[in-house]
Amino acid sequence: MIKPINKLLIFVILVWIILAVFFGFFDLNISIALVDENSAWGIFGADYGEAPGYGLIGIAIPTLIGSYNKDIKKQKIPAYVTIAIGFLLFILGFVFDEQDLILDGGAIFICVTIFLIFMFNKDWQNFRKISAVITILAVLNPLIIVQLMKLFWGRIRFRDLAPSFIDFTPWFIPQGITGNQSFPSGHTSMSFMFVPLLILVKHRKLKHPVRIITTVLVLGWAIFVGLSRIVVGAHYASDVLFSAMMASVITILFYKQIYLKNSEEKSQNKLI
Repeated sequence: MIKPINKLLIFVILVWIILAVFFGFFDLNISIALVDENSAWGIFGADYGEAPGYGLIGIAIPTLIGSYNKDIKKQKIPAYVTIAIGFLLFILGFVFDEQDLILDGGAIFICVTIFLIFMFNKDWQNFRKISAVITILAVLNPLIIVQLMKLFWGRIRFRDLAPSFIDFTPWFIPQGITGNQSFPSGHTSMSFMFVPLLILVKHRKLKHPVRIITTVLVLGWAIFVGLSRIVVGAHYASDVLFSAMMASVITILFYKQIYLKNSEEKSQNKLI
C-alpha cells in the first residue's frame, strides 16, 4: 500500500507534469492576457514578495545552529549574530539607496528579534527538525537550483520581449548564458519558503482553525507572489510553476527524510 506522503509526492509531480505541458503551449498567451505592468498588487508582490522569506530563513538558520548547544542561553548566540547582520544590511540599504537591502535586512532583523523574544526561554532543540527542513530548502531551491537555472536557461522575460514577441522561447528550450533570467522565478521560490510550516499543523484535524488559517496564509501568500510576478511581466506561468513545485517536492522529500525516517528508526529500535 502506498503511504499518504508518497501519494502526495506523486500527486504533486503529476500536477507539475500536466501544467508544465500546458504552459509549454500557452505561456505566451497567458502573459498577453494577464500582464499589466502598472498593477498595484503586482508591484506590491514585486517589491515585498521576497522579504518575508528572508525573515523566515533568518529565523531557521540560527535556530538550527543554536539547537546543537544544550545550554538554553547559549543556543541564542547565533540569533544575536543574525539580528546584527540584519540590522547592518538594513543600514547599508539606506547608505547605498538599495531597497532590497532595506526590506530584506529589515525583515531578518524584525523576524529574528520577535522570534527570540517569544522563544527565549524555549529549548531550541525542539525546533531542530523544522529549522533543518527550512534551511535545506533555502539552500537547494532559491540559492542553488533557481540561480543556476536562471544563469544557464537564459530565457527572456515577457516585459523585455520585442513588440512582435519574436524572441519568445518556451520553457523547455534553454538558451544558454544570455543575461536573461526569467526561468525560473526567484520571488516565487522565496514565497514558497513557508511551505515547510505546514508540517507543524499536519497532525491537527483538517477542520481545526489553526490548520486552516496556517494553510490559507502559507499557500495564499505563495500563490499571490507567484501570480504577481506574471502580472507585472517579470515571469511566465511556467517560471512560477517550476519554482513552486521544486519547493514542494524538496519539502516533501526532506520531511520524509528528517521526520518520518527518524520515527521509523526509533520504532524499529524499540522492537529489537
